[in-house]
Amino acid sequence: MEQIHRGVPWPSRSEMAMASTSHAQPFSPEETQRILHHLQQPAVFLNMTCGWPVLHWTAEHLSSSLGDRLIRFRLGRKEETDTPVFETQCSYVEAKLAQFLSWTRGRDGTDVGPFCDYPFSQYWAYADYKYIAMLFQDQPAMFEDVKWSKFGFEGRNGKESTLWIGTKGANTPCHMDSYGCNLVLQVQGLKRWHLFPPEDTCKLYPTRIPYEESSVFSQVDIIHPDLWRFPAFQGARAHTVTLQPGQVLYVPRHWWHYVESVDPITVSVNSWIELEEDDVARVSEAVTKTVVCALKTAPSDDNADDWLNPTEEGVAPHDDNMQYVNLAVRACAQRLSSKLTQHPRDTGAVKRDSRGLIKRSDNSARDSEPALLPFGPDLIPVPCQLEDSSDPEAIAPKDLEVRSCTGEFQVDCLGPTRAKAAPANQERSRLTPWRQGEVGSATPQSDGCWESRHTITTNDLLECLVHPDVIARVTELLLERNTQAISSN
Repeated sequence: MEQIHRGVPWPSRSEMAMASTSHAQPFSPEETQRILHHLQQPAVFLNMTCGWPVLHWTAEHLSSSLGDRLIRFRLGRKEETDTPVFETQCSYVEAKLAQFLSWTRGRDGTDVGPFCDYPFSQYWAYADYKYIAMLFQDQPAMFEDVKWSKFGFEGRNGKESTLWIGTKGANTPCHMDSYGCNLVLQVQGLKRWHLFPPEDTCKLYPTRIPYEESSVFSQVDIIHPDLWRFPAFQGARAHTVTLQPGQVLYVPRHWWHYVESVDPITVSVNSWIELEEDDVARVSEAVTKTVVCALKTAPSDDNADDWLNPTEEGVAPHDDNMQYVNLAVRACAQRLSSKLTQHPRDTGAVKRDSRGLIKRSDNSARDSEPALLPFGPDLIPVPCQLEDSSDPEAIAPKDLEVRSCTGEFQVDCLGPTRAKAAPANQERSRLTPWRQGEVGSATPQSDGCWESRHTITTNDLLECLVHPDVIARVTELLLERNTQAISSN
């Protein structure tokens, strides 16, 4: 099904004003599920969270709720670079939220705890990936403050969500999540999202170093890209949106994203929604983990780097990783095999439970019809190319500001990037971009052979072996063989 928002007029100022004064939820849970099923690009839901108690979860409120509980913060330097700041390059402290808040205010004589070693003028701080189920395990009533059931995920609340608290400049390196799709609610402050479609993967120069299960990182600093090293990034299509309190961003499966806090303090809550396609992704991740761990744990002079992301709990033995591969392949192959024998009437409409998994429905005829998505004052697509509108009162995406019940909406076509120019004749590689004077640049020897000026490292080899295109093909072969074996039994 082709999804088109061309021709859908952007909301006029009068429509925006009407939307901001109405506190009724614009889409029912069933309607929202249909929208999410058909959305193929990022979009922002407005006026869907009015009355959600979680909107009171400011940093101050959370500080009083969590009291003396220690939270781990990641700290990075406030400096302009042309390389991503990965989590392996950051410093870490465990502190109370009250100490974090005192540090951000810069008042002398206040208790800032371990932040005392990190001048606020030089560092940003980020409490990321904090599972609400663990933070509030002694206060389970807090789970009900997050109401993903309003989006059609019955029974889903804060227990299946994560919390993010950061200062201005705090960021998540550009990456792609291997599993599911993502719903993100902004609670406090502004956060800017730079998103790229899955088709731009080769232009983002993917890498699995540092290794983190379910995350494929980009080698490009997308705010200050080095186009000498990464020339293909010039062709990447950025979709940029500044998310404001009360708004929910939908990030489709396999969309790349770089996220940065643009206000002094920001708070967000998100939930990753599992999808049926994750069965195949689990096989790919199992293969990737096995290859990365096998090569990076081998004794070698060039294996001295911090290759394992701090979010990972050590390195599993090779036998354990192979067992994971077999379990993932077997489970996925069995599901694929069962689909081959499924009755046509059993395939159709999509309804999801609290985990986001598809439930069977009898409305296949309705769901097979082309969807007309209700873009307007309550649902805004995050586009890349600006499109002319036939409505003279409509606002172009570049200038769009939509006021919702607790905030506004802004969307830009291109993010604020400052790049180092690349030469026009530099070749664009689908895989790893070799640096000037390295592979591809060689000197002749007296015996007629050529000597490369670059020695291929373990990481260079890994970037080819676990490149998403290569892993996808390996996954396909494994499933093809095992599905045939199961079907023949």
